[in-house]
Amino acid sequence: MFKELPKDALVLESYSVEHPFSRVVIAALTELGGGKAYFVEEVRLTDREREILRGLSDIIVREVEPPEDYVEPEVHLEREAGRLARKYGYARRIPKGSWPRILYYLRRDLLGFGPIHVVMRDRMIEDLSVNGVNVPAYVWHRSYESIPTNIIFTDEEALDNLIVKLTHFSGKHISTAFPILDAMLPNRDRLAATFKREVSPKGGSFTIRRFRERPFSIVELMELGTLDERLAAYFWMLIENRMTIAVIGGTGAGKTSTLNALASLVKPSMKIVTVEEIPELNFPHENWVQLVTRESYGLGTVKMGMVSLFDLVKASLRYRPDYIVVGEIRGEEAFVLFQALATGHGGLTTLHAESVEYAVRRLTSPPMNVAEVYIPLLNAVALVERVQLPGGGRTARFGRRIRAVTEVANHDRFIPIATWDPLTDRFKAEFKDSILLDRIAWRRGLSKEAILEEIDKRALFLHELRAREITENAEVARLITRYYIEFASEEVERILGKEAFKAEELLKGIMMEIEAEGADPPSGPAAKDDGRV
Repeated sequence: MFKELPKDALVLESYSVEHPFSRVVIAALTELGGGKAYFVEEVRLTDREREILRGLSDIIVREVEPPEDYVEPEVHLEREAGRLARKYGYARRIPKGSWPRILYYLRRDLLGFGPIHVVMRDRMIEDLSVNGVNVPAYVWHRSYESIPTNIIFTDEEALDNLIVKLTHFSGKHISTAFPILDAMLPNRDRLAATFKREVSPKGGSFTIRRFRERPFSIVELMELGTLDERLAAYFWMLIENRMTIAVIGGTGAGKTSTLNALASLVKPSMKIVTVEEIPELNFPHENWVQLVTRESYGLGTVKMGMVSLFDLVKASLRYRPDYIVVGEIRGEEAFVLFQALATGHGGLTTLHAESVEYAVRRLTSPPMNVAEVYIPLLNAVALVERVQLPGGGRTARFGRRIRAVTEVANHDRFIPIATWDPLTDRFKAEFKDSILLDRIAWRRGLSKEAILEEIDKRALFLHELRAREITENAEVARLITRYYIEFASEEVERILGKEAFKAEELLKGIMMEIEAEGADPPSGPAAKDDGRV
């Protein structure tokens, strides 16, 4: 059921999702005491159009023929719908102007997500929750946070059928015997569901966490304010030298997005092995092995063919990785990961914790059971939170920020390196206090001042990428590769001179290299203004 927008509602925002067939209205409702709600509005069908839609849907499900060559599913559906409408005489009965509306509902119900199709197409939605029968579905909107929708499942069978459909989309199985599901939809959204009333008394339930098809690059995180150029350059230096970084925070804080952006800074020549339960990580790295857990084929207490995170972390060591990336550690796999770090591998991971102290307590307690002597192998911890931003006026603004970066000297000694100031929305960093940069300088036979100069140089380089609006993950990774190849040597610095070695000149040289290869250089307002690119 789609509840109507009340006449006394105050419309705050309205935008199209699939013009002209669907739109979304955000409104403040008197019945909610001025609280906001999310209304889905779709084009209405007449009784005659609904009858034709039901008949065509039944025929298409039974008689649709596969294409001889690959075509887009929507194109093929439209062709088959037209063919079958002519074959069974529906074409003569369809009123003028009705065919586009009927096609919309055919696409929505047969290829899309049915009653939640508009929500799934809305790019402003981060999360969709259906909590049972006869209760409104909830969404997490980027601008309005958690708000109820006008979508209510009144029929338990319809809800169960949708859950089965979502399960089939993800290539998994759900039933009364196996009523809990954790899977990924084809568009990389994460699905958690329960079936019927086996474990959820209100009826079947599901939550879909939306993920971007194109993950954030490190430059986009800078643009969003999650971190600044100097912090990004600091992480770049740590990752280049195989330091271990853990991104911690609560649910929905942005841990996976931050981890994904940091992993894209791994040196192109290094080998990465990722270990995940659900394949969420995605970065432009060719020398990358992706490992995913597998559920058991057995019933009851017999676990046949199960492959756990623990098994995959052990197996990853045989791949001779430079970096092991574990999507999230929560169990016995943490012990094996720290054993791997002790042998010189670099590591990246996420962990649910609200501070570095609680992160260490979780690591040293069951079921992780990491010995305290191994804790310093976790070199740096970045705390990510969803915070209220300053200067929002009456309307609060929210964003995700790395609130603190801490280096781990021992299991009970932590060195703060950077913090986020909630009053100014700026980062304060003291890299001179870094023991990790001391260690890097000692390994390379350089002074710490030289390492700090290199961080400043990389910060200028990343700032120039941001100024030129070069944000695409693959393009950023390519330019970082160019940085290593062409400009990260002492010889280039000697030729150009320290005063001339500016990020602007560095990027200009990289662009010339790309143009020489015949590739189209990225463009942006800054590039067009000075006319050099």
